Amino acid sequence: MYIMQIGSNSSYDISHQHKPSSKEDKKEEKPDDTTKLDSSQQQEVNKLQARDSEVRAHEAAHKAAGGGLAGSASYSYQRGPDGKMYAIGGEVSISFEKGSTPQETIANARQVAAAAMAPANPSPQDFSVAASARMMELSAQQELVKQLQEEQNQQNGFKTYQQSA
Repeated sequence: MYIMQIGSNSSYDISHQHKPSSKEDKKEEKPDDTTKLDSSQQQEVNKLQARDSEVRAHEAAHKAAGGGLAGSASYSYQRGPDGKMYAIGGEVSISFEKGSTPQETIANARQVAAAAMAPANPSPQDFSVAASARMMELSAQQELVKQLQEEQNQQNGFKTYQQSA
């Protein structure tokens, strides 16, 4: 069994570039409900909210398309100037097992590839997982063709033997 990670795991720090003073640092760690954010802090919160929504939608698409092969989503977080935690990256593990038949392996590989490519904007990791799944699918298809050729050869050999007897 293979376990692959798909998702928007390219997390990045959205925060602004200036270093807060110790007073500001305390405010960012535990703001009270009456704390008003300045415009740059509000912009940062808006970016974090947008990224959080994007990441959660991305991982939900993987999970939905992966069905029973997909694990739960895990996220990396960043604290915003409002003190709230925002998802800035994530991943869903997806397991790939070789089936008991080539057809089963092909179906599993197709589901893994579909899960990897399900989000609107697949990440580089998603493309990599999809490519690996497609390689596994091709291998299973080759195995299936070989199996079918062997069956055909056995049937043809049996007919030839019956005709000559």
